[in-house]
Amino acid sequence: MDLTDTVAVVTGASEGIGRAVAETLIAAGATVHGLARSADTLAATADALGPRFVPAPCDVTQAAAVRAAIDAAHAHADRLDVLVNNAGVGAFGPVDEITDADWDRLLGTNLSGLFYATRAAVPHMKAAGRGHIVHVASIAGIVGNANLSAYNATKFGVRGFSEATMKELRPHGIRVTCVLPGSVATDFGGSPAKDTAIPAEAVAATIRHCLEAPASTLISEVVMRPMAVS
Repeated sequence: MDLTDTVAVVTGASEGIGRAVAETLIAAGATVHGLARSADTLAATADALGPRFVPAPCDVTQAAAVRAAIDAAHAHADRLDVLVNNAGVGAFGPVDEITDADWDRLLGTNLSGLFYATRAAVPHMKAAGRGHIVHVASIAGIVGNANLSAYNATKFGVRGFSEATMKELRPHGIRVTCVLPGSVATDFGGSPAKDTAIPAEAVAATIRHCLEAPASTLISEVVMRPMAVS
């Protein structure tokens, strides 16, 4: 895909991986509609990234709000080329200490939000006969670890959803890619990032590489690990 003059939607776009993806796509010539819950943080991101970043305050756990945001992005230029499902939250600890609220919050954002955005974007992409959906999962979608059970459950779910939609949407000219990074240098989870963590910009560059791959190529899954060993 030539990203010049394309329209992209990025969820969780105000910070971390989402902001890095938005900046990378804008540099390639795209207009990015950035979804996030905080209007103030989105406004600051828009000030930093310029007019090709269109802030769209939206809680991805709310299906109607997600559909309205996706439809508005499509209406902006009568096209929707890229959806990057990046919004995610974490809750870590022993399984018997995970609260109902934590469980519901992880499922609502990490899985339901991704489903709502995909469901809203697909009809526009089907009508155009093209498009690319990128799901940002995690290495936690491949490897289960103690004290990560709830987070693991959602990220394993993302990987399964991505594989299923990849097979379903491929005949419609829509590519689906799942990116599964290891530790990324953001403040996700409330803990300082390790020195060996992958820069968010590297994840964004990898997503751009997947989007710009030749039309005859489908990169369905990318696993990213830090090169340095902690």
